[in-house]
Amino acid sequence: MALFSKHEWFSNIKGDTLSGLVVALALIPEAIAFSIIAGVDPKVGLYASFCIAVIIAFTGGRPGMISAATGAMALLMVTLVREHGLEYLLAATLLTGVFQIIAGYLKLAELMRFVSRSVVTGFVNALAILIFMAQLPELTNVTWHVYVMTLAGLGIIYLFPYLPVIGKTLPSPLVCIVVLTIVYMVSGMDIRTVGDMGELPDTLPIFLWPNVPLNLETLMIILPYALMLCVVGLLESMMTATIVDDLTDTSSDKNRECKGQGIANIGAGLLGGMAGCAMIGQSVINIKSGGRTRLSTLIAGVVLLLLVVFLADWVSQIPMAALVAVMIMVSIGTFSWASIRDLKKHPLSTNIVMLATVAVTVSTHNLAIGVFVGVLLAALFFANKVGNIMYIGSTEIEAGREREYQVAGQVFFASSERFMAAFDFKESLDKVTINVSNAHFWDVTAVQALDRVVIKFRREGTDVALVGMSEASATVVDRYAMHNDQKAVEKLMDGH
Repeated sequence: MALFSKHEWFSNIKGDTLSGLVVALALIPEAIAFSIIAGVDPKVGLYASFCIAVIIAFTGGRPGMISAATGAMALLMVTLVREHGLEYLLAATLLTGVFQIIAGYLKLAELMRFVSRSVVTGFVNALAILIFMAQLPELTNVTWHVYVMTLAGLGIIYLFPYLPVIGKTLPSPLVCIVVLTIVYMVSGMDIRTVGDMGELPDTLPIFLWPNVPLNLETLMIILPYALMLCVVGLLESMMTATIVDDLTDTSSDKNRECKGQGIANIGAGLLGGMAGCAMIGQSVINIKSGGRTRLSTLIAGVVLLLLVVFLADWVSQIPMAALVAVMIMVSIGTFSWASIRDLKKHPLSTNIVMLATVAVTVSTHNLAIGVFVGVLLAALFFANKVGNIMYIGSTEIEAGREREYQVAGQVFFASSERFMAAFDFKESLDKVTINVSNAHFWDVTAVQALDRVVIKFRREGTDVALVGMSEASATVVDRYAMHNDQKAVEKLMDGH
């Protein structure tokens, strides 16, 4: 894939430029807020957002996706910063990047195949709820002006696109931010602004190596945090890439995205920023505002830095109500409203997986735990469903002497007990034929169940014949089966 593919960079210049401006403005309060969560100076989050957005524009595998400092990552840093300080966080950020690059080369993004659609839907809905909940502190214990400004912002966002010509030209979130900032500056009303969130940096970031001792003790301190940051960062990035794929009806290179995230985090760590990953909220803002290519991500990062360093006096006057309105729009647009309608149509197991993912993610504020619970439940439901797709019938070939059992379906750990229970070991027969031409034996548990069936029949003096085994099943059975090994059979029978 060419680094400067014209299609990936310059096929949507106007849309990408405007959307990049919107994203840059929306990134400022979030980067400051996430810095506060992590317990570090606002500069750390702002520098991280600039570095990650700019680097990922070149190295990422998903054009149009926004990566920066995120809340999910900030939550994991709290203890490290509190107990060891900022320098150790920067070292952990570098190690996180190394792990993510390794994950990209190991093609671990392929594991996304095991994340079911219901888990992705649950993840999306949980993030939408978390984005909305994050705005509530800005809407509690405030004057009526804040509510009026927020409602006015939402009105502009949703009604401006209906205006002829200009409504389709300018992204409504950008118009919302500009108009409400002008209203605030003219009226001088007493409401919170970006400047109240924290001091904005007044210098460009500089290269610095983390000031930590390079020894095993340091590695042991940062290793668990780096691993957690790596997993959560890649999970959120892969999920966000999947969502942007759906929104834009295009595909992306997930393994390249893993490596890109790693390179971006190393860059952030070397310029005094904290680890970050893809941001679903900002990515949705970018797509909804018309952003499609790598140019939108690059512009978002560059403009962010220019705004906070050179136009801090103007940026600090943006009312938080304007940005709250934009983020509420994001949460409404992110939530999968179709999933509520589909609760009636979808199977109970699918609904449980989706709702469990939402509940765990929202309650723990930890994306990794929510997705893990969702994947685990989906796997259990799937194993149970496949385990029930098995039929064992029998035909009497010769009365009182010979019977044939026909096995159809999947025999593995979840269905092995049902497989064994289907045979009548008390029936006095000379010969039993087990026809497995329509069955598949998947694992050691299935082979052990087959062993027990054959050995039990032979112990009753019945001759057993296995017929119709497929080549795939035979590979597993020949390797692990014991029923033709006399010593193993004696050992197994001694245990009964």
